[in-house]
Amino acid sequence: MQWHIHGERPIYENPWVNLWLVDVQQPDGRRWEHHVVRMRHLAVAAIMDDQKRVLMMWRHRFITDTWAWELPMGLIEEGETPEQAAIREAREETGWRVEGVKPLIYAQPANGITDSEHHVFRAEAAEYVGPPTELNESDRVEWIPLADLKGMIDRKEIVSSGSLVGVLYLLLDEVTGGGS
Repeated sequence: MQWHIHGERPIYENPWVNLWLVDVQQPDGRRWEHHVVRMRHLAVAAIMDDQKRVLMMWRHRFITDTWAWELPMGLIEEGETPEQAAIREAREETGWRVEGVKPLIYAQPANGITDSEHHVFRAEAAEYVGPPTELNESDRVEWIPLADLKGMIDRKEIVSSGSLVGVLYLLLDEVTGGGS
């Protein structure tokens, strides 16, 4: 069953997040204005080394006042492909350069309220090129053994959706042999 859109209008707009009211009609005929959060899309880099470790950052998120491990990620800039954004974010946030990335998984977290897209990429090879240039992102950057990820998720040490989607897919690849 598809909802019909009669129109939409912005309530609040800025470079990071936009709030819109969308005039929708549900299949049962009910018509109302639904709040929609429109956001720039996100690129995530799931970087693995030859020892089956994942490059992650320990960081604080002030909105939820929580500390957790995350994959390098960031907004896709205008004129930039998701792949380019993942490579750039990996370098800026971790100090590691990746030569190339391949699509790992695509996700739409909370697509009942936001149009945010998460493009998650896998990178196999990385070279340390110096300290992160983005100084406000994390307290430390570490290579985490793939075998430790499930326990970290269970202990709520990995909670961001972009990171969860990426590491869960890496674990799935490991079990099914899809990452080889």
